[in-house]
Amino acid sequence: MESDAIDWNEIWKDTLQKQLKSNRNVDCSTIWYSKENARRFWRMFQDDKARAITEKRIEGMKLSPDFRVLDIGAGPGTLAIPISQRVAHVTAVEPSEGMVSVMRDNIDEHGLENVECVHKDWEAVDVESDLSAPYDVVFASYSLGMKDIRASVQKMLDASSRYVYLYWFAGETSWDMHSRKLWPLLHGREYQPAPKCDVLYNVLYDMGIYPNVSVFPFEHVHRYTTLDEAVEDFKSYYNASSDTQETILRDYFEGVLEEDDGALIQRGWSTRVKMWWEKPN
Repeated sequence: MESDAIDWNEIWKDTLQKQLKSNRNVDCSTIWYSKENARRFWRMFQDDKARAITEKRIEGMKLSPDFRVLDIGAGPGTLAIPISQRVAHVTAVEPSEGMVSVMRDNIDEHGLENVECVHKDWEAVDVESDLSAPYDVVFASYSLGMKDIRASVQKMLDASSRYVYLYWFAGETSWDMHSRKLWPLLHGREYQPAPKCDVLYNVLYDMGIYPNVSVFPFEHVHRYTTLDEAVEDFKSYYNASSDTQETILRDYFEGVLEEDDGALIQRGWSTRVKMWWEKPN
């Protein structure tokens, strides 16, 4: 008898492929090829409010001074840097050239000797040859743009001796809202959002993983000194390269950005999900 079971991993693959196609096959790591964009991203998480959010996320992980931690999609070290100061070792995997460059600068600036950078896409990483597994904690924080999510999670399990944490999105984000309006103007096609946490949960369920789940709102602010700076940043986000596309972005965000204490800010929001579990002995 033919099975009617839904293949959630195929749904993830199909949805992500449609997103890549709508974005002309430019994936999220390409946004951060520019070191200046990566540096701006790092600065966004350095004010008091952002630091408090980062601290809360770290406190929500089970960490110990003797633990070894694997950070997948580490960016400029937003979590890897502070976590390294309370554990024995951190391996930070990051595919983007700009992000890796900024992370290495940050490691040097903080004088850290227990952080190892692996400049690779997670799906290209070999656990045995590229990593120093096993790790007590393996996590991926909003870095799940992986084409085969089931195989990617399995690789996380292979690298972990104890805990796995995944952070992702539920429902429409402010990024989705702006993209839905801008994509037809910029690219002549409808915007396709990435797969959300409902698909991820079902992939885990089919793997026999029944994670702890918590849902929470998240707000953030992008701050710019001028409209020119904002447009330059948004060009990478929205895959805009031509003069016409730049004008569309400028006109759109001129009506979206708010003035705040001599700066221009963009308010962002999303509903976020944390899924975590402990591997059975």
